[in-house]
Amino acid sequence: MVEHQLRRRGIADTRVLTAMGEVPRETFVPDAQKRDAYVDGALPLSHGQTISQPLMVAMSVEALQLQGDETVLEIGAGSGYQAAVLATIVARVYSIELIGDLGRQAAAALSAAGYGNVEVRIGDGYAGWPDKAPFDGIVVTAAAPRVPEALVTQLAPGGRMVIPVGERDGAQELLLVRKREDGSIERRSVLPVRFVPLVPGGR
Repeated sequence: MVEHQLRRRGIADTRVLTAMGEVPRETFVPDAQKRDAYVDGALPLSHGQTISQPLMVAMSVEALQLQGDETVLEIGAGSGYQAAVLATIVARVYSIELIGDLGRQAAAALSAAGYGNVEVRIGDGYAGWPDKAPFDGIVVTAAAPRVPEALVTQLAPGGRMVIPVGERDGAQELLLVRKREDGSIERRSVLPVRFVPLVPGGR
């Protein structure tokens, strides 16, 4: 996976490549999907959710330009796989999952696999995790119609956020949002994508 799906397609960050090589992806996919754990594509989870294609996970994590001592917020724990990749690189990961069953399963899988620097909470990703902010990096695993202002607020000066933006049935793009040291924001489109929608809490 690392050589054929990632390195040959432009992933160059050695921290990301090492983490993707170390994390056992099969631990974080449903039993029925384990034989396909390393295929070059997304895999289905319960509740209409997915575990993202390995390349998309690697691209999102690489875009954060992590150095190893950061605190990162993940919106959409899903299976826990991307949180495990992040936890292999950074000091602390906080992950929010709206769907209770998925969040509890992700937390159990991460704990069983030894990722003690990850905390999973059931909650509304649009609201972020204010009492753990600010975050050096934020990675969002579902598409929002626009960038949630609460997440921008919780980004530390110099921090980066990767988020897919767009409507469920329309065009979506992966955005890189960077908060400058003076608090101003710059946004850059990375590439067109297709993600499941980021659902607000209470819906």
